Formats: sequence, C-alpha cells, structure tokens
Amino acid sequence: MPILLADLLDEKHVDLELRTRTQENAIRKLVQLFAANEQVREPEIFLEQVLARERANPSVVEHGVTFPHARTDLVEKIVLGIGRSRAGISFGKKGERAHLIFLIGVPQKLVSDYLVCVGALARLLKDDAIREQLLRVDTVKGFLETLRVE
Repeated sequence: MPILLADLLDEKHVDLELRTRTQENAIRKLVQLFAANEQVREPEIFLEQVLARERANPSVVEHGVTFPHARTDLVEKIVLGIGRSRAGISFGKKGERAHLIFLIGVPQKLVSDYLVCVGALARLLKDDAIREQLLRVDTVKGFLETLRVE
C-alpha cells in the first residue's frame, strides 16, 4: 500500500520559526527534530549524508520551496521535517531564498513511495494560494491542515 503525504505529517517535525542564515544550519535544525523524536539512527551521520548530497547535487528552490533529502538506511520509514523561514535561507547553486524547507529521509527500499510523496508535495506547493497560506498560518496544526487539503 503506497504511503500518502498525510501519513508523513507530524507536528513534532515542524519548525515554523526557523531562524538561521545558512542552509547547513537549517538542515541541522530539522535533523535535530528527527533526533529528538528518535526517527533517525545516528543523526550526525544522517546530517552528513544530506549535506553531502546537497554539495554534489544542490536542491532547487522553486516558488521559495526546496526539498533537501537523503536516501539512507538510517531511517525505517520516510520521514519529513518542515521548516519555515520568514526571511528565507539561501539554497542551491543560485543561492535562491527558500521560505519553506521540506527535509526528507528515505529508506533505500522506499524510493518509489518517496517519488509519489514528493510529487504530491510539489503539486500542492505550486498553488500560490496554498503557499501563501503556509507562510501566513500561525500554528503548526493549521500549517499541517493546509497540507492535508490534497
């Protein structure tokens, strides 16, 4: 049975006040959310895997949204961490500002489920009204409800 986007949404993995100036620190803060909830074995190694992937193949920023990720055996299931930065954080080769960061950890065996989930997220986030709502909403619960409108 395929994994649905709604299955990945967890209030404990959302930071609506991501305050950092660098891509590395933004990713580090989201990995810390996973670590605090025991979603990733060896969080420092997972962090390095994500950063290594970013160095080799930087995530694209489109409409102020980016999807850094790593395929790894350090997670048992797909995990999704979400950060929102009002000021924006420079990502990718062009240094474009991302306001919404969706960090994804993917087990090697679930790559096809990952593609389905990231595709659903990307389609949803192309909608200007949904992105605007995500940037304005005050609560994590409201933020996640906006993402559940699939």
